Amino acid sequence: MKPYHEIVQKILNSGFRKINRTGVDTLAVAGAMFEHDMTEGFPLLTTKKVPFRLVTSELEFFIQGYTDKEWLKNQNNHIWDEWCSPDIIPYNHDEQTKTKMMIERELGPIYGWQWRNFGALYTTFDNPPKGQGVDQLRQIVQTLKNDPDNRRMIVSAWNPNDLPRMALPPCHYSFQVTVINGKLNLLWNQRSVDVALGLPFNIASYGCLLHLLAKEANLGEGKLIGFLGDTHIYVNHIDAIKMQMEREPRTLPKIKTENFTSIFEWKYNDSIIENYDPHPAIKFEIAV
Repeated sequence: MKPYHEIVQKILNSGFRKINRTGVDTLAVAGAMFEHDMTEGFPLLTTKKVPFRLVTSELEFFIQGYTDKEWLKNQNNHIWDEWCSPDIIPYNHDEQTKTKMMIERELGPIYGWQWRNFGALYTTFDNPPKGQGVDQLRQIVQTLKNDPDNRRMIVSAWNPNDLPRMALPPCHYSFQVTVINGKLNLLWNQRSVDVALGLPFNIASYGCLLHLLAKEANLGEGKLIGFLGDTHIYVNHIDAIKMQMEREPRTLPKIKTENFTSIFEWKYNDSIIENYDPHPAIKFEIAV
């Protein structure tokens, strides 16, 4: 994907070295934009292998509004293992705290919970919320079917009241859906962008969400656009991502979803990728 590689090159050429809470410096730029036309193929990076199963299982986790990381572990998905709600274990860098965070399963009112319950009072992963929240995702689906020209189809995961209770404040904090000429377009906003490790996942996740919403509303698939804020490469990723940039991009794969009835009944293994021929995976250490 040319737009992804252009973002990488921009940071390598003009990024400013910056400290951050993780203790691992980054090269950062203020703002970037990703844009992809879904008719050109599914946006799964080909210059390294991206594990689509992990992308889709996390997306199902969000769509269902789950906050128990044990559910992800049961799907053999470990991308949230290092985090937990600061309600239970206050965040810190020392090894004892990291071990406790790994063991704890409570993530707090993160992404999907906000998508499905915005404004309700979060209790715990295994108890219902208090009060009536807004099911933003269901509202989007209903609006797509009944008023597809509407320009107010926005879902927000950024709830200032709940930020202190979240395992991690939302990096990708909102998305908008707009229908133009019979095609569904999805635009997401992201405050903090780990370009080497996180961004390929974010692109594929929102690409899959676009695909599912288009199927739900019987619409064509249009553009996937990301508005990116603090866009960075961790300094310990630089050598590996330079190697990745030397690889020749390959033809993008296609996405296929079997037996689709509703986004709310969709399971992550209902969607498969066809004709995916990536270069080998590259190991990037995560900064917690």
